[in-house]
This record gives sequence, C-alpha cells and structure tokens, in this order.
Amino acid sequence: MSTHVPAGFKWWSGGKSPYNVSYGKLMMWLFLLSDTFTFGAFLISYGTVRVSHDYWPDPNYVFNAFPFMGHANLPLAFVSLMTFILIMSSVTMVLAVHEGHKRNKYGVQKWLGWTILGGVLFLSCQAWEWTHMITGSSPVLLDGQVQYIGSTITMNPYGPVVQGLTDHGHAVTQTGPVAFGGFFFGITGFHGFHVFSGVLLLVLALVWTRMGRFEKVGHYEMVEKIGLYWHFVDLVWVFVFLCFYLI
Repeated sequence: MSTHVPAGFKWWSGGKSPYNVSYGKLMMWLFLLSDTFTFGAFLISYGTVRVSHDYWPDPNYVFNAFPFMGHANLPLAFVSLMTFILIMSSVTMVLAVHEGHKRNKYGVQKWLGWTILGGVLFLSCQAWEWTHMITGSSPVLLDGQVQYIGSTITMNPYGPVVQGLTDHGHAVTQTGPVAFGGFFFGITGFHGFHVFSGVLLLVLALVWTRMGRFEKVGHYEMVEKIGLYWHFVDLVWVFVFLCFYLI
C-alpha cells in the first residue's frame, strides 16, 4: 500500500527546526540530557551503597573546616560559601545572555568575566577542600557515637582512615566505609571537571566577544548555549550538595 503525498508537500530538509529551536541548542539539550543520566546513575549508586551501611561519616563533622580559621568548628560553612559562589555565577551568566540578546558587546564581556571569576573561585575552593580532606585535620563523627578531636584524615584502599583522640582522651584509629572516599572524590571530581570545562568555554566566548565574532554573525547564540551548560553544572551541584553535605 503506497502513501499518497500531496503535490507540493516537502519533508523537513534541515531548515527551520520542527522543535522551534536551532540545531545547536537542540544538540546542547541532548548532550545535557545524556549527562543528566550519567550524574543520576552516580548519585543513585551512592545512595544505594550508603543506605546499605550501618554507619557513615557525619557531614557536620567531616566538612566543618574553613580556610585560615584553624580548628574552628564551622559545620558546612565553607561548602555553603562554595554553593553561593556557584549560584551567583549563574546569575551573572543570565545577565551575559541577556546582554547578548540586546547585542551589547561590552555588557556581554563584563558579565562573562564575572562568571569566569566565579568558576575559578569555586574550583579553587574545591582544590582546598580536597587537600584538606586528604592531608588536613578535622573532627569526625562515625557511627553517630564517637567524636574524634584533632583527628587526621588520610586515604587508603579501604577508605578514609581517622586517627586521633576521642573526647575521653583515648588514642584511636578507625577506617570508614570504603565507598565514602570513592564516591566523594569521584562524583565531586567529575563535577569539578565539568566546571573546569565550562570555564574554558566561557573564556573562549569572552575572547570571541572581544574579537567581534558574534557581531559579525549577527547573534550571540553561542553565549546562550554555553549558558545552558553552565546552568546545568550549577543545578547538578545542588544535588551533589544535598547528597554529600546535607543528608
């Protein structure tokens, strides 16, 4: 049975997208969808392993340090600062895209610069946190029972090793779940790689803006596509923050 095609009818041949979006934006959305599945699989795996353990490091004690504050007990203060920096970089990214819609070259340059600064600050904070987690000292609570004072966290193939004194002054060494270190460094590192890639894309967009490339093509769609990627990275961090630092 043959299909009748009316005279003059034309199938879509790559012109205006039937989804009312450009090819570049459509491909960016498909990439972000695939990346969502990747991060989702990682976080679901983390949650599955975590609920299968009877004990887990308490984030209020693991993440209670702050740069240049010595042994001050500031639970989640530093990671809250990191989150604030990343969220504010999303705001500046929105402003850059807005200026691009108005074809304001200098406005795009200004807000792209602030977004790049936010990304660099976030990566610097994450580098300090990793260094502190591996070699620094931090009080830790494991199994909801014992608080280790002035303890040192180091990593071995079996997970984070906590060495220090209990609140009764007794020396103790305890190995935490092997999954803690693997998931923490793996997932936050994978996210950090996305932030680093986004910063490189932002720098490229800034250079192209200064060169007048977008003025020549007549639009700033590339800035908007990079903005979609940047907002996705920020959204993923919200879930990482929830899973590792709050729960």
